[in-house]
Amino acid sequence: MWAKVIRSHPTALQLYQNKLLESGQVNKEDIDKIFQKVTSILNEEFLASKDYIPQRRDWLSSHWSGFKSPEQVSRIKNTGVKPEILKNVGKAITLLPENFKPHRAVKKVYELRHQMIETGEGIDWAVAEALAFATLIVEGNHVRLSGQDVERGTFSHRHSVVHDQETGEKYCPLDHVVMNQDEERFTVSNSSLSEFGVLGFELGYSMENPNSLVLWEAQFGDFANGAQVIFDQFVSSGEAKWLRQTGLVVLLPHGYDGQGPEHSSARLERYLQMSDDNPYVIPEMDSTVRKQIQECNWQVVNCTTPANYFHVLRRQIHREFRKPLIVMAPKNLLRHKDCKSNLSEFDDVQGHPGFDKQGTRFKRLIKDQNDHSDLEEGIRRLVLCSGKVYYELDEERKKKSASDVAICRVEQLCPFPYDLVQRELKRYPNAEVVWCQEEPMNMGAYYYIAPRLYTAMKALNRGTIEDIKYVGRAPSASTATGFYSVHVKEQSELVQKAVQPEPIQFP
Repeated sequence: MWAKVIRSHPTALQLYQNKLLESGQVNKEDIDKIFQKVTSILNEEFLASKDYIPQRRDWLSSHWSGFKSPEQVSRIKNTGVKPEILKNVGKAITLLPENFKPHRAVKKVYELRHQMIETGEGIDWAVAEALAFATLIVEGNHVRLSGQDVERGTFSHRHSVVHDQETGEKYCPLDHVVMNQDEERFTVSNSSLSEFGVLGFELGYSMENPNSLVLWEAQFGDFANGAQVIFDQFVSSGEAKWLRQTGLVVLLPHGYDGQGPEHSSARLERYLQMSDDNPYVIPEMDSTVRKQIQECNWQVVNCTTPANYFHVLRRQIHREFRKPLIVMAPKNLLRHKDCKSNLSEFDDVQGHPGFDKQGTRFKRLIKDQNDHSDLEEGIRRLVLCSGKVYYELDEERKKKSASDVAICRVEQLCPFPYDLVQRELKRYPNAEVVWCQEEPMNMGAYYYIAPRLYTAMKALNRGTIEDIKYVGRAPSASTATGFYSVHVKEQSELVQKAVQPEPIQFP
């Protein structure tokens, strides 16, 4: 019955035509001309579509002119900055106006930061981030940061906007990096409590502004699950589905500090599982080009030094293409006594700590910091890890005087640094190979790392997948325990096991 009624009902076009005719605004001849013109265009486009082959460049607006697709070769760029520029912007971001009256605790923070710049030592996470933002601004780029409480930082570490305690006036040092700076060059915005809405907006912003460093920070990485549809349908697969690149940076505070199952895990395993690299094929690893990173759908990193964080942020802009960057951001490393960098690790001076054969850039893997040049064949265990658990492992190694254990940090998990992992495997030919993480076995990076590590070992004719030993928490439905005492016990047991003198049983 309803089908008959619907078929007999005038169409929207007929209703609109009748309304125009009744109003006297147009006549029947005018309507017929418009109808014929539109119909002709539609028919022409329909016929042309039969032979049309989409080109990636067709999807790019003028803002994207000059950016390269995965099929085009893009050379790796260095991200070090001239020492004098670092000093100048360092002063600008650590000095407050003379008559400004900040909170006494914030004043002390800025005084310590200024001291870091003056001495060139002890650069912490917040200063490294501000230096990355400031140097990009000096180079003419725009930086945009949003999220819940990002002005101060969830863990009171950023303080990018300072409030005068007498007048209420606000001051943002990153708005004053260069003389007469356009106030729109740096944007920091506390957002509403909507991960889904805000992340979706920032994704769209980054797609329209490829020359902006656009960052979204979750209050805790755990809360990003409220925006999972954005990650699943857009960030991880937008380029594959619609040929649209984005350089969006997502900061997800992650780490096991005993804060319970809702404040410990950014669900690292989810982002690694959504990566599209083949775990059984070692891609081309040219040190000057490295197509591997152009062909992946996104990057997942877990940095352990302020300097490396500085370089991975700058790398996002100093490229001829764009890829999303998922950062397992730290919590306790923000103030960790050993998580510091020297200013020389940020510069482009040959011979300085950050400078290698190619220049100063992000380190995808940080090799063991001890001098094993005379002991490499005598190293009994190579422990690979990622993130803040490194510092606990290193402390336990010192406590046990386990000088025959080497610890390497995989800073970039995806795409997997096969070339650097193989370099370390060759360096320690007799070592037992261990992957150590603080997450449960069914979470974290283990299931992503294991097949790729095996592929790297297989290419060197070194053992089987059973020879990759696992150290970490047992499989669990919950990300973490809710009891701090249990957390301390679990954490202590896993770092002790990683450096124990006895061989580690599989898994």
